[in-house]
Amino acid sequence: MLGFRLAVAVLLVASVPSRVAYGARVHEGSERVPLFARQTNRMCSACHVAAHYPELTEMGRTFKLNGYRLSKIDSLLGDIEENTAAGRSELLLNLANSLGFMLQSSFTGTKTGRPGTQNGTVLLPDQLSLFLGGRMTPKVGGFVQVTYSGPDGSFGIDNLDLRYADTVRLFSKNAIVGVTLNNNPTVQDLWNTTPAWSFPWASSSVAPTPAASTLIDGTLAQQAAGLTVNTMWNKRVYGEVGVYRTVALGHGGPLDSTASGAIDGVAPYWRVALPFPHGNNYFMIGTYGMSAGIYPAGVTGTTNRFTDVAVDVMDQRKLGTRAIALHGTWIHETQHWDAGGSANATNTLNTFRVDAQLHLGHTFTFVLSPFSTTGSTDSVLYAPALLSGSVTGSPNSSGLIGEVDVNPWDNLRLQFEYVAYNKFNGSSQNYDGFGRNASDNNTLFVVVWLVF
Repeated sequence: MLGFRLAVAVLLVASVPSRVAYGARVHEGSERVPLFARQTNRMCSACHVAAHYPELTEMGRTFKLNGYRLSKIDSLLGDIEENTAAGRSELLLNLANSLGFMLQSSFTGTKTGRPGTQNGTVLLPDQLSLFLGGRMTPKVGGFVQVTYSGPDGSFGIDNLDLRYADTVRLFSKNAIVGVTLNNNPTVQDLWNTTPAWSFPWASSSVAPTPAASTLIDGTLAQQAAGLTVNTMWNKRVYGEVGVYRTVALGHGGPLDSTASGAIDGVAPYWRVALPFPHGNNYFMIGTYGMSAGIYPAGVTGTTNRFTDVAVDVMDQRKLGTRAIALHGTWIHETQHWDAGGSANATNTLNTFRVDAQLHLGHTFTFVLSPFSTTGSTDSVLYAPALLSGSVTGSPNSSGLIGEVDVNPWDNLRLQFEYVAYNKFNGSSQNYDGFGRNASDNNTLFVVVWLVF
């Protein structure tokens, strides 16, 4: 039955219109693609490995670091006469708007359906996003993603990254210095190893997922405003520091004790990376982290503190028309439950994931990605519950993701992803206390991903 539903789902999602407006072409059969491709008049593959968005090339990282400002769009440039000699521009407006759209339609099927439900979910759309961005002033650029989410039928600001960037001389070498304002820790990062832009690029929003995740691994996404300063010195040393504070979206006034998950004051964030570009090979090793006091719902005087320290590594290599890439990260979190909500006063949580990718030209990409979460046993945090609980009180989960992506054109992707669990919420067998096994949550996720 799952195979029949999959066949129907593929027909449904493949019927999404894929026609886009034609623009200037690089070669016959290639079409301009959205937002920054329109702004720079370059193909997706200039900034994304084998046009495999959102995985960045060295040029893509440089473009982002410089505030998304590289442009071949004609602009209205206004100079006040007395400032012209000083090189100061009073106005910079692109004559063509930098807009882009993304449509994802998906099918999700698990090995065993959720109790009491049909197995196999088709979402049309799964996500529908509008992107606005590009250069805004001579030294400021950015992007905003506004998304309609199919599963809950809501609109919201998904990702936001506004950047100021300038080039200076530091210790006789060039350095790019910048300031970023964003709404998700690591969304401003340049490498596809940190949580915001790491693999999997798209995953099911309706399939069961492990209960435990670290603070920096998406917990604060769209829930915090961050201001950070950064510098890339001589293309060899990158450093960034800043703070995040809770965004009071949906609240009519100041945060109060009803707002669970609010940050106490500000949460410091830091990032250090050492890139080693050499010919067709690009290697990076780095570290990042943050620490935050978080108020539980109904508590105002005491917080629980979460401190995340992570290391990450990336290696990209071009092999003619092919490319291989490796991304990995390990996050260690220390939890202090001073405000309660846990059986233990102190816990730890560790997340590890790595992905190995093979790109065959612009058309095919193959990915294998093992993942693992381990941590302290806690009967309150990880209690037995149907489907989502843990009969052992353990957060331990592990498995393997296999994915095949087919890009008939740079702006159309067919994604076939399978997630296989070896362990889920602490056990392989009867993990929730209601008879469900880890392998019952094995998930087939098929996506038609169109950008235009």
